[in-house]
Amino acid sequence: MEMLKKACDGLSKIREKSPLVHHITNYVSVNDCANITLAIGASPVMSDEIEDILDLIKIANSLVLNIGTLNKRTVESMIYLGKEANKLNIPVVLDPVGAGATKLRTGTSLKILQEVKVRVLRGNMSEIKSLLGLSGNTKGVDSTEKMDDAEDVAILAAKKFNCTVGISGEVDVISDGERVVKVFNGNSILTRVTGTGCMVTSLTGCFLGAGCDGLTSSTAAYLIMGLAGERAYKESGDNIGTFKVRLFDEIFNINEDRLKEGGKVEEC
Repeated sequence: MEMLKKACDGLSKIREKSPLVHHITNYVSVNDCANITLAIGASPVMSDEIEDILDLIKIANSLVLNIGTLNKRTVESMIYLGKEANKLNIPVVLDPVGAGATKLRTGTSLKILQEVKVRVLRGNMSEIKSLLGLSGNTKGVDSTEKMDDAEDVAILAAKKFNCTVGISGEVDVISDGERVVKVFNGNSILTRVTGTGCMVTSLTGCFLGAGCDGLTSSTAAYLIMGLAGERAYKESGDNIGTFKVRLFDEIFNINEDRLKEGGKVEEC
């Protein structure tokens, strides 16, 4: 399968190049995002101070923007750094955490999408639908939305925002506006660990930083998190703390053979 092969190639590139992934992310999951970036083979930097980030972005290979714990200062930094990244042709991934839950989150996400050229937009169903002006169901920053029309929503969002869109769900759906890819890997226990979505966004940034296109980067990130989640659950069962440790172990040890053996990807 072509996409599975591209994911394997991308993983090799990450471990060969160790791209520097700059994050402006939320303080709930910042440590996990840094560690997942290291686990896959890339290098993280986490800074949101304007006087600091201008120099850092010049040596970065990709930029992750995550509005999970947004405030006026970090929003200003996100837009400022996103524009600088665009000038330097550094790919940007945006995670609009909680879009649809509050006017501030929805408005901030749309403002970033308007002012910054985003390569990948990654969120859950309710977040993506809210950015399209469609009704969505949220519970805090989590989605309670069904995935029945995920393909149509992903295509519509990709065309509207001119980027690849990844929608998390029981089946993850990714589209660049023309092609659609589905990832069937995963385990429901992943939803019981804070920040797994944020970590998928960081993994997306790692693949982008290694030179992969948006569709490959988003697909590979979902695939690796889902497969690692499956394998970690087999080792830990319902022990949530053990599961999280095992999850990092599995991502650290993921390789081409495991991806080819366990990857469940469908290209539509």
